[in-house]
Amino acid sequence: MEKVSILHLITAAKNASPFDVNMAFDAGFDKIVPYTNVELKEVTGLVQDAIFSRSPSGVKRESIFIGGRDIDVAMDMLETARKAMVPPFEVSVFADPSGAFTTAAAMMAKVEQHLIKNFGGDLSGRKVSVFGATGPVGGCTAVIAAKYGAEVELVAHRAVADVEEKAASYNQRYGIKIGYTDGSNDALKQQILQRTDIALCAAAAGIQVISLAQMAGSPTLKVVADVNAVPPTGAEGVDVFADGVAIPGTNAFGIGALAIGNVKYTTQHNLLKQMLEATEKKVYLDFLAAFETARNSIK
Repeated sequence: MEKVSILHLITAAKNASPFDVNMAFDAGFDKIVPYTNVELKEVTGLVQDAIFSRSPSGVKRESIFIGGRDIDVAMDMLETARKAMVPPFEVSVFADPSGAFTTAAAMMAKVEQHLIKNFGGDLSGRKVSVFGATGPVGGCTAVIAAKYGAEVELVAHRAVADVEEKAASYNQRYGIKIGYTDGSNDALKQQILQRTDIALCAAAAGIQVISLAQMAGSPTLKVVADVNAVPPTGAEGVDVFADGVAIPGTNAFGIGALAIGNVKYTTQHNLLKQMLEATEKKVYLDFLAAFETARNSIK
């Protein structure tokens, strides 16, 4: 009789995400077991309890999902989990805190798709400005874009020091070069939009961060992507259903939250399935793996 498949859901947050639980069931896991308020120092013990409690054949039917809200904590937990494995007692691990990794991956995959379709090139060499840069989705999109050859800047809405610190942290951790800029008023946002190729809106729900007036007439702006589905949208003129729709008064194309969300859902589903099916060679999945999966899902 085949062993049941078990997903151990580890999160530093107070509660496990119902979204992640539903996704895991829909991907085919038989059992999902949450572990909440987990500290980094506890991850090794949890992982080794999981892997040593089953035979090598049973371990093949286990996986670990890492949730939470902080992308650095999730990445640290992912690496700690990887180091805790003792082959042949080893399981696959997928980190996606607050869905940020798969959302960012979907956002960048859609941006790349419309760059190729409308401007004949990918992210390489493009100027990318990230609004809402201190949140997990904004941070992940910045790192993905930089890893794939874009010139990236984090836009400060309040204190420049906030994004300066984030940029320094990402640069050190991921071996990239992300910059930062002041976007704390309308005039500064307009200046940014008049010289950037891509505007990414990853601010909190219900907050409009850029307007049509600020985008109007930009000689460089090509794509504006927004993950905010709560009115008003983060980018004026970009409907939640927009999937490469021309933005009035500009030469740019808009990508809305629901177009991104469809790819995010598919990406998370495919990564969970990948763990479930990786019975021999185990996988360790972060936002870069999510980006490759998202890209492949829309080719």
